[in-house]
Amino acid sequence: MSDDPTGADERALSLGVIGLQQFAPYLMNRIMGRYNATLRDELKARSLTTAQVRTLAILAVAEGLTINEVAVYAVMEQSTMSRTLDAMEAQGLLRRETDAGDNRARRIFLTDQGRALFDEVWPVMRGIYRQMFEGVDEADYAGFVAVLQKVLRNVRKHDF
Repeated sequence: MSDDPTGADERALSLGVIGLQQFAPYLMNRIMGRYNATLRDELKARSLTTAQVRTLAILAVAEGLTINEVAVYAVMEQSTMSRTLDAMEAQGLLRRETDAGDNRARRIFLTDQGRALFDEVWPVMRGIYRQMFEGVDEADYAGFVAVLQKVLRNVRKHDF
């Protein structure tokens, strides 16, 4: 496959030639911007931020991560992640435990209250997700996810 997925000559490539509706980064930003805005609107009633919900979701499927790992999965700066974790710990949604192999590291776990809150917001997240993919059949969805995984491998800086 060519280095350019559009197949166009490198000299002819400009955003004007490609067009916004064919420029994948633009489309991804629009989609995630709309997803996050819809999610934010739904979470206001529960006094949750997008950062908190991302953290709940990550820890619901992968407990015992370090702050750095949660920050990578949540696509957040470590300083923002630390503030988010501090607030969530103060609310009783998570706890931090010293790593058995490294006393300097802390592992993060959901409390029962945090898990219950995630269980409450998951149907909201699932509904927004379903709306995003309405009319997309399973084969298209599987292909879409496969392409996203390849792109993520190309751009990621972490092993996960």
